[in-house]
Amino acid sequence: MRALVSLLEHDLRFEFLPIDLNDLLKEPFLSLSVMLLYLSIPFKLRRVSLSFLKANKILKAEHLDSESRAIMRSISHVYPKPGKEQIYMEPKLQGIVATWIDVEDHLFNPPASQLISELVFEVLDEAVVAEAEAKLAEVLDVYEERLSGFKYLGGDKFTSADLTHLPSLYYLMSTSILLERPHVSVWCREIMSRPAWTKVVQMVEKAACA
Repeated sequence: MRALVSLLEHDLRFEFLPIDLNDLLKEPFLSLSVMLLYLSIPFKLRRVSLSFLKANKILKAEHLDSESRAIMRSISHVYPKPGKEQIYMEPKLQGIVATWIDVEDHLFNPPASQLISELVFEVLDEAVVAEAEAKLAEVLDVYEERLSGFKYLGGDKFTSADLTHLPSLYYLMSTSILLERPHVSVWCREIMSRPAWTKVVQMVEKAACA
């Protein structure tokens, strides 16, 4: 969903291709993606191998991003939409955007994903739900403070820092944890009403009913 909305936000043409997921761990996909190579390595060797794989991939002119945040970052930098760029040209401001993308990845997403798994997919371990809610609440308190002074996480315009949250927010909007924070709630409604995201939701829900 993150990659798809990024494509739509930038008015890029794309097509869906059917693929067997088992083929992703085979060539030619395997050698094109750092993450897929990493997953194919025995667990005990991953820590040692990951740095080598990252360095090796940087040296290659052509590669395939398989992680949605990497795709999002690439699109926003390579295909900036004139007048509506989701990045800042000023390094200091873009540094703020990059920081919030990392906050989503490392602080927001872990408890959010755990909560979504429990509530949306009805696993419902009450202890796990309580722990995830507590961790996410701490993160959202920081968001509430940030959004009390800025319309968006990255500053005065919608950027990839906001876009990267959309998949999780889609599942969490029915929970009180977002609604009970006024600035977070307004921000959620604002970014989730964007035409590109609305289209993604329609596509996902249509596919779910097929």
